[in-house]
Amino acid sequence: MAPIIPKIPAIGVTGSAGKSTTTALIYYIFRTKWKHVLKTPGTKNLPKHTKENSEKIKPYHKAVILEMAAGHKHFRYIKPNFGVITNIGTAHYGRLGNSIKKTVRAKSGMIKYMNPNGTLLLNEDDKNSKLLSTKSFKGKLLTIGIKNRADYQTENLQYSKQGMTFNVRLNGKLESFFLPTFGEHNVINALFAIAIAHQLRFSPREIRTGLKKFKPRRRRLNVTSLPNRSLLLDDTFNANPQAVKAATDVLVKLGEDKKKIAVIGSMLELGKYSKRGHQEVGKYLAGKNMYRIFVYGKQAKEIKRGAINHGYPPENIFAYTSRKQLHKKLKSYLSSDTVFLIKGSSQMKMKETARFIKKYGLKAKKR
Repeated sequence: MAPIIPKIPAIGVTGSAGKSTTTALIYYIFRTKWKHVLKTPGTKNLPKHTKENSEKIKPYHKAVILEMAAGHKHFRYIKPNFGVITNIGTAHYGRLGNSIKKTVRAKSGMIKYMNPNGTLLLNEDDKNSKLLSTKSFKGKLLTIGIKNRADYQTENLQYSKQGMTFNVRLNGKLESFFLPTFGEHNVINALFAIAIAHQLRFSPREIRTGLKKFKPRRRRLNVTSLPNRSLLLDDTFNANPQAVKAATDVLVKLGEDKKKIAVIGSMLELGKYSKRGHQEVGKYLAGKNMYRIFVYGKQAKEIKRGAINHGYPPENIFAYTSRKQLHKKLKSYLSSDTVFLIKGSSQMKMKETARFIKKYGLKAKKR
């Protein structure tokens, strides 16, 4: 069976992180103008799902947006005319050979097998994306970025109480946008959506409307207000070093005038990179003025080691393999003007800890 070569906009989204969010943001913008848009349901992004979704394309569809895990097999079924590679990081590192070069090869399928006359979008801020070989790509190459000069670049990026505000220059005019979630990494995801929509002649107003309708998925940087000016950041859907650092940056921003507490569970699927990856997170946390650090799980003990090795006070970091003991200790830190970040691989069930802090904190208000 030959792959489908769609005549409608067909967007393929791959990368180490941000695939689902980018896919959703594109969808919300497209829906401001088009009623029938086919999108990957949930996170079903394996080649078999691409096959199933490609077969669902009907004559009435105006666009299709497919989230794609690493690999070339997706392109046996469809050749997107827009290709997005969000970034190249350490997610699923163990599965991809414990090597950035091998991860780059796995993610390069988009460049090699998408519609050669289509549009490829890359992250100019991601140093590992510079390892991608684009020399043989004959279509249009566009870049997005916050820090580095790019075709679509933010200006005046700021945190607000409900999300992020920023400007992007479109058609020679500086346009303002609002994204109802937090983190520069999510603004990067939004830039991909903005760039694609702009290329398809969506108006700035339509793009603004679509972005405002975006709703973060459960357990992905969901912010809950706790009593006495405290906050809970529930980012427990999954974790890898890159994602933990991104979430830490949000913790730092939202906790500028508060006590910052990071509660990090083990990051799985890192293979031989596990020890080093956890220690890198410890080093990163050590440099971010954390009030306290809690780590949960066997592998997460290396976060403690990394933090202490880089100057973090040993008396301010606690390691547990018992969730009951973790919760008992955390209870004493549910005080005013505190921001909690809860994160870890899905299998570590850190959602239970987020639920504990939310439940106990709100219960404390009633007393």
